[in-house]
Parts: sequence; structure tokens; C-alpha cells
Amino acid sequence: MKIELDYVKVGDYYLPDLAAEPYPKRGLGKYGLLRLRYLKEHRPIVWAEYVMEGKLYAHLLEVEDAAHDLLDSMMPGMAKEAGATEDLKARDPMRWVGLMNCCKAQVEEIIFAELIYI
Repeated sequence: MKIELDYVKVGDYYLPDLAAEPYPKRGLGKYGLLRLRYLKEHRPIVWAEYVMEGKLYAHLLEVEDAAHDLLDSMMPGMAKEAGATEDLKARDPMRWVGLMNCCKAQVEEIIFAELIYI
């Protein structure tokens, strides 16, 4: 992969003409921050490319949104399959909470494998 950069002469030196990303309009959540940490620690070249191209924050927001969409679409099906119904919630709330936590953990494992740690 080749990165093309423009250079500006400052004195006797040529420095890369880099532009900072615009200030973010919203903060990163759990999944965006996990992706950022993964890129910095395990894929430093990819992280550097995103930074140099000014696309890091957009990529992190995209991962964040995709993770939330996946979570929102998979949770109802997983809860139904596990038997976490409104009736169970009324009868045995602690069991319902345990089932919902289990479902969320399963969906998050899928999110980590498909979006965060790739």
C-alpha cells in the first residue's frame, strides 16, 4: 500500500502537509474505543494510515454504529431463543436478568470477532 503525501518546505526541511481531522461532533463509545485500542496495540501500521489520511475518527464511528446495529438486531432473537420473556421478567426477575446478560455477552463476542478484532 502506498500513501501519497504532499510536502511543504520549511527552512531547509520538507515536512508532510498534514491536516488534522475536524473536531468530533460526538464522542466514542465502548466499541469505538476498543477498536482504537486494538489498532494502536496490534495494527500500528493500519492505525498510522488512518491517522495520516484523516480517517481514523470516521472509521471508529463507523465501527461503533455497526456494533450497536448488530447488538440491536441480534438481542431480541437471542433473548427469545433463551426464553427471556416478559412473563419470566414478571415472575423471576433475577433469572431474566441473568439470561439477558448471557445473551448480551454472546452477542458481544460476535461483535468482537466480526468488527473489533479484525
